[in-house]
Amino acid sequence: MFLGGLVALTTISVATLYHYQNRLVYPSWAQGARNHVDTPDSRGIPYEKLTLITQDHIKLEAWDIKNENSTSTVLILCPNAGNIGYFIPIIDIFYRQFGMSVFIYSYRGYGNSEGSPSEKGLKLDADCVISHLSTDSFHSKRKLVLYGRSLGGANALYIASKFRDLCDGVILENTFLSIRKVIPYIFPLLKRFTLLCHEIWNSEGLMGSCSSETPFLFLSGLKDEIVPPFHMRKLYETCPSSNKKIFEFPLGSHNDTIIQDGYWDIIRDFLIEKGFI
Repeated sequence: MFLGGLVALTTISVATLYHYQNRLVYPSWAQGARNHVDTPDSRGIPYEKLTLITQDHIKLEAWDIKNENSTSTVLILCPNAGNIGYFIPIIDIFYRQFGMSVFIYSYRGYGNSEGSPSEKGLKLDADCVISHLSTDSFHSKRKLVLYGRSLGGANALYIASKFRDLCDGVILENTFLSIRKVIPYIFPLLKRFTLLCHEIWNSEGLMGSCSSETPFLFLSGLKDEIVPPFHMRKLYETCPSSNKKIFEFPLGSHNDTIIQDGYWDIIRDFLIEKGFI
């Protein structure tokens, strides 16, 4: 009886993984994040709202926060939940405290952007954003720093590997080797069925294509309950950059590493040391 129930549960889980994985990997619908998006003016931050159109004709919402005195622009790449309004406090830190220009956008199917999320689609979104930043009269004159958390880190590695001559620095937090390698950690019963996962995000494979001259900063929460901490350690070890650092936060979980003591001091020091601020 128990064995039969276990088999049934596993079968259901496998079917769910295959047919509904996009909703699991990209929960843009969770907690009403598609219904309302806060804007930077809630904190008095001046910004320009842009609509970017991807190669496959999807309209993306983006915010352009220009700091005329900046020498660098930080491109914020969001994790897989919430919307860009959740990042206004982070925009505030980069813009007001660090004096940087900031660019952030909603992936397709998130916030006010059109479409449905997928790995292929999000990579087209990234291509569109980099095309805009590299040709914009303001941002093209500034250094470009990528800041990505979790899925945003995977997106940052995609950009850093494909547009290596355009990226001047990369900051990664709690990023995975690949989604397939995360599944056994979260769903042990599904460890034999990871090949059914078509949303792969092979960060481990892309890391080797990044420039050896690009500075990398790795920020890892050692109590991460979603991404095994050794993923970040391996990404750091395989990173070809001759200019890389990793900091591990003993009490940091997947979503609260960002509030651990010293987190923003480490980022500030990195930005200063590498000449971004």
